Amino acid sequence: MAALPALFALATSLLWGLADFGGGLLTRRTPALTVVVVSQSIAVVVLGAVVVATGGWSEAGPQLWFAVAAGLVGPVAMLSFYKALALGPMGVVSPLGSLGVAVPVGVGLVLGERPGLLQFAGVAVAVTGVVLAGGPQLKGAPVQRRAVFLTLLAAVGFGAVMSLISEASTTVTGLFLALFVQRVTNVAAGGAALFIAVRRGAPALPESGFPWRALPALGFVGLADVAANGTYSIAAQHGPVTVAAVLASLYPVITALAARGFLSERLRGVQAAGAGLALVGTLLLATG
Repeated sequence: MAALPALFALATSLLWGLADFGGGLLTRRTPALTVVVVSQSIAVVVLGAVVVATGGWSEAGPQLWFAVAAGLVGPVAMLSFYKALALGPMGVVSPLGSLGVAVPVGVGLVLGERPGLLQFAGVAVAVTGVVLAGGPQLKGAPVQRRAVFLTLLAAVGFGAVMSLISEASTTVTGLFLALFVQRVTNVAAGGAALFIAVRRGAPALPESGFPWRALPALGFVGLADVAANGTYSIAAQHGPVTVAAVLASLYPVITALAARGFLSERLRGVQAAGAGLALVGTLLLATG
């Protein structure tokens, strides 16, 4: 895989990892739907300004339906994942979310991509490392089992979004427009779900009221997620999708390291070994 697409795919991992860490923290204090809607609304405002400044409207076409589909699937995946992160340790939940890489990898194989031997080895090593990096604990209380179910649901959604957004544009300005359409759809779908949840008696805000002080963090989560979608789309368009998807799926390692640094969650031996395997797999993928 060329160096530049590999760097974009790795940037995707960094951005998604930090966004997941921030989203998980915010969801512990604010309802998950509110986190999704507010963070994505901030992203809509910024992306709208970028589209206007770059003339992205000229790139409108039928391919934007892929962005609409990604926008409908995205809120379901994000909501499921943020709830799972709030239920269980981030270092346990996050690696399972990366299993969604099977969706774009499968699409790439169906479309005829055939990675080399080193890259196949890199895929196996990296995915194994990502799962181990969280020190997965599948046994335990019902809350843990619910977290696992929500995470697997989110994984399928994330994988579908990766496949859809990579088909939504072929140019940089078109990518800005596709991301804008995706986020507008995110906000519309998430807002409708939030309205229904409130009508059924669920709280829309924490007891302390609207989290004004958390706006910068919410903005970071929304914009980091948008940027990650953008860097992944570029990586997938300029390199093998099978390889780009696996490199982009390394984000749980970032989430686990952030949890270690900011929340003092201790890395177990299996987690450290997993991080090492993920690094080895990354090197194989980038050089294969």
